[in-house]
Amino acid sequence: MKAFYQDFKLGILGGGQLGRMLIQACTNFNVHTCVLDKDVNAPCKDLASTFTAGDITDFDTVYAFGKGMDLLTIEIENVNVEALFKLQEHGVRVYPQPGIIDIIKDKRLQKQFYLDNGIPTAEYLLVEDRDEVKTHLEFLPAFNKLGTGGYDGGGVQRLDNEADLEKAFDAPGLLEKLVDFDREISVIGARNARGDVAVFPAVECVFHPEYNLVDYLFAPSEVSKEIQNKAEQITKKVVESFGIVGLLAVEMFVTKEGDVLVNEVAPRPHNSGHQTINANLTSQYEQHLRAIFNLPLGATDIIRRSAMVNLLGEPGYTGPAIYSGLDELLDIDGLAIFLYGKQETRPHRKMGHITILDEDMARLKEKVELVKNVIKVIA
Repeated sequence: MKAFYQDFKLGILGGGQLGRMLIQACTNFNVHTCVLDKDVNAPCKDLASTFTAGDITDFDTVYAFGKGMDLLTIEIENVNVEALFKLQEHGVRVYPQPGIIDIIKDKRLQKQFYLDNGIPTAEYLLVEDRDEVKTHLEFLPAFNKLGTGGYDGGGVQRLDNEADLEKAFDAPGLLEKLVDFDREISVIGARNARGDVAVFPAVECVFHPEYNLVDYLFAPSEVSKEIQNKAEQITKKVVESFGIVGLLAVEMFVTKEGDVLVNEVAPRPHNSGHQTINANLTSQYEQHLRAIFNLPLGATDIIRRSAMVNLLGEPGYTGPAIYSGLDELLDIDGLAIFLYGKQETRPHRKMGHITILDEDMARLKEKVELVKNVIKVIA
């Protein structure tokens, strides 16, 4: 690999907020970053060394972009994997590897992977369309998930009884048995090409009741040491089973009986790791770079207890973003704000996040509620 000089080009497929924060970590490594995204006003546009407007799902566009890179990585799974395979054949390093992206971007293949590798997960059935879902009334309550295309809470529909069946997706997907869980946690693991593996401590995620995405989280999770160890071991097993080079975020259910079940994984920086920028010895973004550059992995220890609150577009507002309450927000001790540079807001769109540091859990919870009430993204 070239030294980290300006002639080393890292290509990033996707120009959203994850790419934006990855670029911020790249500056410390003096890496020339090249971003491809179809949105000409993507959050990465003004931070990348070079920005190319183009569709990351189009074979020719991805292939042409990737040919000029020393290494390619992703900030979202919805990319043209066939182009990545071709680039890999022609000597371009692609991390995470195309075959892994191909499995993970299809929830049906992802679930089969867990089954094949002895990784605990919820009971599920594969379904081809809405009519097939209707033949499995006895399997409800369950979540109907699209095989491909779902992102940020999309592509998931809860079906409790027969009256809900018309809400099922009329496309290939799966029915996942509703898990009676105690809490939801996430562990981010990393692996470099040498085979070294490191995991971050588990965080506890609180999901928005309507939008199927993380509302806020606490780090570390308040699960027992036994559950923490079990979650870390499962994450290591998933990371090593895939043989991934890069980051892998593993979202899990902790059942009321104390079992830990893998829900879904993401082969990239993840919403459940934003707080690591402020609260851990190594951020998830730096760790991703260390992994794909085949460098020693960083220590994942937590420096301070934290919470992360997603800043979502307010319901009823669409248009140029206005951040209401910034002055009051920044008057809160131990707070760091990250705005994603998205010009347009819409209901429930991720527009930024806020990290709060406080060793006292009660105060941390109070500050989470305060933050949620103070700042609003309107238009």
